Amino acid sequence: MLERLPFLPEGTTLPPLPYLVVTLLAGGAVAVALHRRRPEVTRVHVLALVPWIALGAALHVLYVVDALPTLFSPFGGSPTVYLVVATLAGAVWTVADAAGTARVRAVGTDDPAADDSLLDRERVPLLIAVAGTVLLVPVVAAALAGGVSGTGGRWSFVALVATLPVTAVVWLGLTQASPEAAVTGGVGVLVVFGHTLDGVSTAVGVTQLGFGERTPLSQTILELGGVPPVPLLGEGWVFLLVKLAVASVVVYLFAPYVREAPGEGSLLLGFIAAVGLGPAVHNLILFTVAA
Repeated sequence: MLERLPFLPEGTTLPPLPYLVVTLLAGGAVAVALHRRRPEVTRVHVLALVPWIALGAALHVLYVVDALPTLFSPFGGSPTVYLVVATLAGAVWTVADAAGTARVRAVGTDDPAADDSLLDRERVPLLIAVAGTVLLVPVVAAALAGGVSGTGGRWSFVALVATLPVTAVVWLGLTQASPEAAVTGGVGVLVVFGHTLDGVSTAVGVTQLGFGERTPLSQTILELGGVPPVPLLGEGWVFLLVKLAVASVVVYLFAPYVREAPGEGSLLLGFIAAVGLGPAVHNLILFTVAA
């Protein structure tokens, strides 16, 4: 059904009904828990979700190469896998925040062990990041265990390296043109980096490795006629240019929101970063194992 909707990537589908029900119930339960707790949200908390974004991308690669166990495979499709990972991340965030809050409330009691028995609330982002990393490492290892493409791995590395200076130049230019954009901090940089990496990796995959683009709108941009090719990116430089422009405009527009509501603004900006970073990480891993 979903594959018939325009602008959705090819392969977008829903899992069988029992899997869908479990996913929605679990996601709804965690969403309610987060809403009731209303945990502290800072830019550091949002940045701590980066390993979870990568985890969703890595799990989807396992799904694409048919390396997930049969029982869990339906959870690896798109967009289900991203809801599953978001649910896990939200559960970890809820538990960590609860532990940190309990510790804060325990301070000042007569119990000498109270101050050390639970998590320091300031360490909540660290726990979120560590938990995501602990889950990410074996998933990436499982993907690589099926075989590594030397060509794909080299081009993935090239795409990553090429992304760094482009991100730096765009961020510097953006903050020079609009100093207020700097208020978005690391999350703003993550938006630019994620979408730059998506643009570079997609162009490299299409031009150098013969991969196709699954999103109709992106495919249209990549297939524009009369575009002169450039080294490394081929005709895909136009797609990268569009990604850079969109990311820059989004950061610029979100700057006042982040200044007035830092937690909420950073969280929404983090979601926009995930829209670029998730597919980018998926590209890099997929190229490495399947090129």
